[in-house]
Amino acid sequence: MRVLVTGAAGFLGSHLVDRLLDAGHEVVGMDNLVTGSAANLAHLNGHARFKFVHHNVSQYIALHGAVDGVLHFASPASPVDYLELPIQTLKVGALGTHNALGLALAKGARFMLASTSEVYGDPLVHPQPESYWGHVNPVGPRGVYDEAKRFAEALTMAYHRAHGLDTRIVRIFNTYGPRMRPSDGRVVSNLIVQALRGEPLTLYGDGSQTRSFCYVDDLVEGILRLFERGTAEPVNIGNPGEFTMRELAGLVLEATGSSSPIELRPLPVDDPKQRCPDISRARALLGWEPAVPLSDGLRRAVEYFRTILE
Repeated sequence: MRVLVTGAAGFLGSHLVDRLLDAGHEVVGMDNLVTGSAANLAHLNGHARFKFVHHNVSQYIALHGAVDGVLHFASPASPVDYLELPIQTLKVGALGTHNALGLALAKGARFMLASTSEVYGDPLVHPQPESYWGHVNPVGPRGVYDEAKRFAEALTMAYHRAHGLDTRIVRIFNTYGPRMRPSDGRVVSNLIVQALRGEPLTLYGDGSQTRSFCYVDDLVEGILRLFERGTAEPVNIGNPGEFTMRELAGLVLEATGSSSPIELRPLPVDDPKQRCPDISRARALLGWEPAVPLSDGLRRAVEYFRTILE
């Protein structure tokens, strides 16, 4: 196939590009490098089946030739980014998704939307199944990301129902691994970088809030299975193993060998208290579940951060 990946220079997008190329596909990677990094794709310079296009998908997308798949992964995705880029985040969720869907429709291509567990907001149901409609504050500071993705899901389903477009929606839960930015504000990268630098490990609230963490290789495997043989219904892809932030900090200290102390700070506005996927649909539909334990994945992530911080 010939596929377009938007957000190709990002953490997830670049890993997805690698896997698609490994599978023998031709890939066009598109990114405006606002939060993505050209370094994530540098190893593909000169690759015969990869082409990079520097473009903001919130503007009209023109792509010559046949396109069999459009995988829309463009968006700021960490709190640091979408709080600094609120309007751009809303535009890529609305205009960017509209443009990517329009291209897929014009080319007769299958479309995949990278959605997020943030559509569930601060959930009142635990763990979160795809049938849960969420508990989101639309006017809070995190609303720019949550509602951008909720709108993107609605738009994707509208194209599926109105135009018969072949669509997929993946709801991505917390993911970590190589190519995360050291300063992206996500908890795994924050804690690893702080531990490696001998700085205090920053936790918010009392550190009892929970998250689930999926290693990037597991996540990409789930995404590709969904793209290849999924349906239009949203599917959670994430690791159902649940850890408190204090437990995560302990595992990071163990993986880094650091003796950094833990420092508590006030809880951010609308920070979810629990976040854990129900992956029953992914298991039944795709035969997928994560295979990499958090302790093993953290060791791999620590090795990566050691190299880029040296």
